[in-house]
Amino acid sequence: MFDTKIAILVLDDLATWQKLNVTAFLATGIAAAAPEAMGEPYVDARGRQFASLLGQPMLIFAAGLNDLRRAHRIAAEKGLLTAVYVRAMFSTGHDAANREAFKAEPLEAPDLVGIAIRGSRKDVDKATKTARLHP
Repeated sequence: MFDTKIAILVLDDLATWQKLNVTAFLATGIAAAAPEAMGEPYVDARGRQFASLLGQPMLIFAAGLNDLRRAHRIAAEKGLLTAVYVRAMFSTGHDAANREAFKAEPLEAPDLVGIAIRGSRKDVDKATKTARLHP
């Protein structure tokens, strides 16, 4: 049992490639911001080393826009570690452009298509209460 929980909420009406892309980007955001959550490198039977993975499970949720907005609001209120992905980022080609696209979003209502959060189990559960686990 972990003291913290990681949840990724992805807008349920995206194309499959978009859902996978958003999930991958958000997972890297949490991993980069929480190095203490990383496990040890993997080593195979020949001794070849592979990259470390997050050391705890991530729950992936299918979410409607209201679920995303609710999670965003609660994450801010509770001070949870948060990574976000907005629709405009689909039309950019690199990281700097993604940051500019996000910065241009309305502060109170960004056009969220995905959000990842990490924090206490209780707070993450509260933020994801209305979303459903991704099928």
